[in-house]
Amino acid sequence: MKPDMSAWSGRVDPEANTARWHQEVQPFSPASEPGTTLIGFCSDEGVRRNQGRVGAAQGPAAMRKMLASLAWHQSAPVYDAGDVVCAGEDLEAAHRALAERVAECLAHRQLPIVMGGGHEVAFGSWSGLAQHLATQEACPRIGIINFDAHFDLRDPGFVVSSGTPFAQIAQVCEQKDWPFQYACLGVSRGSNTRALFDKAEQLQVLTWEDRTMTQSRLTEMHSELGDFIGRCDHLYLTIDIDVFPAAQAPGVSAPAARGVALDVIEPLIEQITASGKLRLADLAELNPEYDVDGHTARLAARLIHTLTL
Repeated sequence: MKPDMSAWSGRVDPEANTARWHQEVQPFSPASEPGTTLIGFCSDEGVRRNQGRVGAAQGPAAMRKMLASLAWHQSAPVYDAGDVVCAGEDLEAAHRALAERVAECLAHRQLPIVMGGGHEVAFGSWSGLAQHLATQEACPRIGIINFDAHFDLRDPGFVVSSGTPFAQIAQVCEQKDWPFQYACLGVSRGSNTRALFDKAEQLQVLTWEDRTMTQSRLTEMHSELGDFIGRCDHLYLTIDIDVFPAAQAPGVSAPAARGVALDVIEPLIEQITASGKLRLADLAELNPEYDVDGHTARLAARLIHTLTL
C-alpha cells in the first residue's frame, strides 16, 4: 500500500543543518537503500476481545504526528510503508497482512518498526520475522524482549486477543521445533494471575517485575539481559507502552499503577540496539483517546527516535 505522506509535515527552520523528521522520511519502495521502515498497524480488535478500552487503532497516526517535528539526528534513512488496517473484526487477516509487510521490508534489508495498535500486533510482527528467517535458516534462535506490565500468555484456545500473542508464538515455535526464548520485563504482579506466572515458569520466561527494575539494579539488569542476548541470533523487541508509569504514559489501554521509568528502560533499549542483533521492533497500546497533552505519543516518538539513532 502506498503510504499517505501528508502526515509528515511541520516546522521548517531557515538555518542550515536544521532538518526534522518530516523533511527526511521517504515512502518505502523495494529500491530503497537499507535503513529503518515504519509500518502502522491500525487495530484494537485484540484489545476489544480482551475486554480493554479501545482506541489504540489511532496510535500510528499519533506517533507519526509527534515524530514529524523531532530534530533529525539519524545516520541512516527512514521510510514509511503505510498502514495495515484491521477490517472490522478480522484480526487474523490483519495479522497475515502485517506479516507480509514485515517480511517484505526485511527482504529489502530494512529494520521494520511497527507502530500499533493493540499488543495483538506482536503476533503479526513476529510472524513476518519468522517468515523471513525460515527462508534462510532451519532453526533460527529468535529472542523476544518484551517491555510490558503483562505476560500476554493467555490461552488463545479461548479467544485470540491482545492478551495472547506470546502464547500463540510459543505454539508456533513448538510446531516448528524452534526454541522459544522470551523475556518479559516490567511485569506487574497485580495485573497477572497465578496461572500466567505458572505459564511463564513452564515456558522458562526471563521475568523481571516492575518493582525490581530500578536505577540501583541497572548493572545487574544489563548483565542478565546480556546473557539472554548471547543465547540468541536475532532479536525482536516489543514495547507495550503500558509498562511505563501512568504519569509518563496515561494514554494506554491499561495504565500502570507503578510501572518502570523511562530512565531505566532506555539504557536497556540502547543495549539491545548496540548488540547488532535487532531485526524488528514494535510499539503497542498507545491510545490517543486517553492521552493527556500528548504525553504518551511523545514518549512513543522518543522511543522510535532512540531505536533509529
